[in-house]
Amino acid sequence: MAKQHPRPVHGKVVAITGGARGIGRATAEQLVREGARVAIGDLDAALTEQVAGELGGGAVGLPLDVTNRESFAAFFDGVEERLGPVDVLVNNAGIMPLGDFAEEDDATTQRIIDINVHGVLTGTKLAVRRMRPRRSGHVINVASMVGKISPPGGATYVASKHAVVGLTEAVENENLDFGLDFSIVMPVVVRTELGSGIKETRGVKSVGPEEVAGAIVDAIKLPRRDVYVPREVGYIHRATYPLPQRAQVAIAKAMRSDRVLLDIDHGQRAAYEDRAAHSEPGLEPESVQEAQTAGGEPAEPVEAA
Repeated sequence: MAKQHPRPVHGKVVAITGGARGIGRATAEQLVREGARVAIGDLDAALTEQVAGELGGGAVGLPLDVTNRESFAAFFDGVEERLGPVDVLVNNAGIMPLGDFAEEDDATTQRIIDINVHGVLTGTKLAVRRMRPRRSGHVINVASMVGKISPPGGATYVASKHAVVGLTEAVENENLDFGLDFSIVMPVVVRTELGSGIKETRGVKSVGPEEVAGAIVDAIKLPRRDVYVPREVGYIHRATYPLPQRAQVAIAKAMRSDRVLLDIDHGQRAAYEDRAAHSEPGLEPESVQEAQTAGGEPAEPVEAA
């Protein structure tokens, strides 16, 4: 097999959802340094413009609500108007409320699905429709290692990341004849606000957002579908996946990876969980909606994986 040569990043138009914080911002920073033309979208319009200015390199910040199709379409239109056709879409926006599934309120369930699943569905669909006529483009969907495994403690979040994995695999197969690339980024626990309060275990070490960003940039240069962060967790997964379920469970218990979403510091996660609870207007618990109707200020929205 001929050696694959890295593709240039310089000059590529890259759009990143949830780009004002965490993995999204770290990815934007690295891409700007590589000479890419970067647009970040986030629910917090003011913060998005501020971050774009801090990134420099002509980066553009645009408002984006990934749960709203019209907002997503307008985001694409804005990127194309200011930077040109989108070469790469990084679907990064997401939230991770944790807790026992039976006790999870329906608004939280709906919010996770709307942002983590419908947001990625919409972004991928709109991107593919624009990329197919050019027979060129790359969609990178940020999932998680829990998109391949199923630890307890965050069932809806886990389900949403399984959906992202399955979606990306299926859409890749639908576009084999169109020259498009698709990647699934699957990090372990990332040291961002979203990962606050989650403890490391023998089998689950955390990584920094810059490591995930580096893997995303590498995937743009040398496209591949499965992007594990760190890479060795991919080897571990492929080695253990064929084993009988009982053996998989025993290994997870031995490495305590089955406790990664259970043994958390709720105090450290409190601020994030509060922001995640207000990440989609109209889906707050009734008590919050009543407070806002009475003149209270909503919490700052969250829109970053």
